[in-house]
Amino acid sequence: MNRPGRKPKIVYLPLDERPCNYEFPYLLAKDSAVSLVRPPLPLMGRKKQPGDTDGLWAWLEAECADAYGAIVSLDTLLYGGIVPSRLHSLDAEACEARIRRLRELKRSHPRLKLFAVHLIMRCPQYSIADEEPDYYADWGRELFLSGYLRHRQELGLASEEEAAELARIEAALPEEVRDDYLGRRAVNAEANKAAVASAAAGVIDFLVIPQDDSAPYGWTAKDQELVREEIARCDAELRTLMYPGADEAGCTLLARMLNELHGRAPLVYPRLSSANGPYFTPIYEDRPFFESLKAHILAAGGHTAASAEEADLLLLVNTPGGAMKEAVTQRYPYADDQVLRSLVELVEYGAFALERYGKPIGVADVAYGNGGDLLLLKLLRQKGLLFRLGGYAGWNTSANSLGTVLAQLMLFSIYGPTQGHLDFLALRYVEDFGYCSSVRRAIANGPIRELGLDYFAVDGQRGKAAELVREALTRFANEHINHKSEYRVAITDCYMPWSRMFETGLEVKAVRNRD
Repeated sequence: MNRPGRKPKIVYLPLDERPCNYEFPYLLAKDSAVSLVRPPLPLMGRKKQPGDTDGLWAWLEAECADAYGAIVSLDTLLYGGIVPSRLHSLDAEACEARIRRLRELKRSHPRLKLFAVHLIMRCPQYSIADEEPDYYADWGRELFLSGYLRHRQELGLASEEEAAELARIEAALPEEVRDDYLGRRAVNAEANKAAVASAAAGVIDFLVIPQDDSAPYGWTAKDQELVREEIARCDAELRTLMYPGADEAGCTLLARMLNELHGRAPLVYPRLSSANGPYFTPIYEDRPFFESLKAHILAAGGHTAASAEEADLLLLVNTPGGAMKEAVTQRYPYADDQVLRSLVELVEYGAFALERYGKPIGVADVAYGNGGDLLLLKLLRQKGLLFRLGGYAGWNTSANSLGTVLAQLMLFSIYGPTQGHLDFLALRYVEDFGYCSSVRRAIANGPIRELGLDYFAVDGQRGKAAELVREALTRFANEHINHKSEYRVAITDCYMPWSRMFETGLEVKAVRNRD
């Protein structure tokens, strides 16, 4: 284990090499009381190219020799990453044999605290093969609907029209496409069950099973049932949590491990911007928002508080007034949900509570999917709250944002406003507000097309697309963040991790403005 005088070491094996998985937990741990180590990038693979699983196993076993704990993505150990988990040709026996290797790891290091994340395979609702098998470009929508409608039929919920549509889809789907897709799903579900058994046996101390891009019905929901049955069979309920999410899981488990290291279980009081907030089902997810919120708080090592007075941490939650929409559709002041939520009241309460209670406050920005609420940015800046927060997130799915902001908020409550904390706030503002909600669509629909490039295929990681993004984000930051702010944000690096427009990689610093 760790030698006296050295920081406790946490070994972190990410879900893949994208910044949200490879960088975010590392940045959050930067100024903490632990040393977080991660694999060299060449071992991690890239998008559809799987990581070096043999090399990653060797790295993991060597690094765990003197570690306090390990946070491990089983999808990376088994398949080489999140996208390869949807493309591999392994059988169930090979996957289970790899999971059994964790027993040897724990036997060699019995004091190692081992946390793991293992996804239930997603089933996107669209026909795009960017992260799926090639045939998904032609049959993705049909594969989703075949599972969705069959599930509803099995539950006795399908209408006559849905039953007829299911019959048409199943008649049209090529047999080889269906067999390949469902065969891989079956293998992955068996691997999920093997992971649950390892948690029940105490090999894995805590296991989260997030569902990426889920829905109330369909193949992913049916696989949930299989895994839930295994959890019940193994009596693993208190060692395993299953909820919507994916790319935030590294941050979540880091927060849980640091909370345990410091003997903490913080009470989190969520204050929502709308009466409908607890009940809406976020896009890409399968349950009412408040159920996911409770799961994310618990997974990170905390508990949900009933009031600000009893809480250790306050979480302001910007929820939609009605149905959740994509961030690129926001058109303030003409948004149709302005009368069904009160964002002004939420921000005013945050400023009030900061003075009244003096407790760390985070902001979960989940009013829209795939980006932050630009009105919220305006109000936070006007109230002088941007760099007084204990955390902020508003990127991708609601679950991605929840896990990220809760982790930052919990670490802030332990370590305070370190430079690393301020830099991560700056990163979130530039990426979630600037890139996701403003710059991405404008550049993709304009300059990218003019250059003859494609949303899913730009000119490499550091080509003209990355240059255009950096220039646009610098303008956005100067106009919407830096003006009359205690800190300004400086973008020191910008690249396109998967050579596409969906995500960007950024290095951002928070620099104090001098009067």
